[in-house]
Amino acid sequence: MNFQRLENKVAVITGAAQGLGEALANRLSLEGCQVVLGDINIEAVQKVANNLNDAVAVQVDVTKEDQVANLFKIAKEKYGRVDITVCNAAILMADAVVDFELARWSKMLEVNLTGYFLTAKYAAKEMLENKSGSIIQINSKSGKKGSFKNSAYAATKFGGIGFTQSLALELAESGIRVNSICPGNMLDSPLWVNSLYKQYAKNQGISEEEVREKYMNQVPMKRGCTYDDVGNLMVFLASDQSTYMTGQAINVTGGQEMR
Repeated sequence: MNFQRLENKVAVITGAAQGLGEALANRLSLEGCQVVLGDINIEAVQKVANNLNDAVAVQVDVTKEDQVANLFKIAKEKYGRVDITVCNAAILMADAVVDFELARWSKMLEVNLTGYFLTAKYAAKEMLENKSGSIIQINSKSGKKGSFKNSAYAATKFGGIGFTQSLALELAESGIRVNSICPGNMLDSPLWVNSLYKQYAKNQGISEEEVREKYMNQVPMKRGCTYDDVGNLMVFLASDQSTYMTGQAINVTGGQEMR
């Protein structure tokens, strides 16, 4: 694979301590970025940063404005600017709407939507100084279509695409691009293996094996989405190869979602 397409760029990524966020942070580093990794779990994200070429870890709760502001302050002090921001931090709690407590609904909105807003806000503040930059939200196919017994997550992801499009319009003349990536189900990822199979089996009344079969059968290409599938698109959107693209929500779903 031809790396170094983002050589000497400065990237900030949230939710970078594990799973997809860790994989994307690694990819940014391989592509030549200096990387600022943010996560609420400082011990875990520091371990990720320690394995990268030129990186710094910062503890950040994306729902706290002062902490998000500090994340970008550290990035500016350490590297002088911010070229790329990947808004990856998110949570997923699935249940039938009649069983979904307001506190869990509010938490999903706070992390997935307000967290994206705050991260993009402070990324834009830095990027406006240089009249250039790429803000990338990690969204979901659930931002394009409803998700069975997963309404809170879908609501936050639909909202995220609306924010992406609106911010793209606002920043277009300033040379800052804003796009969303909408991955399909990462059926072999730790998130699914350690959490989602159990959640979906419980709320759908089927076995974990039946959950996997159900979601695999929804994909025309008959495989799950991988970290590399998402990383390849992230690099393209962060690079100069996509300078005429903004306000897009791009599917990476193996044909499952085509809108």
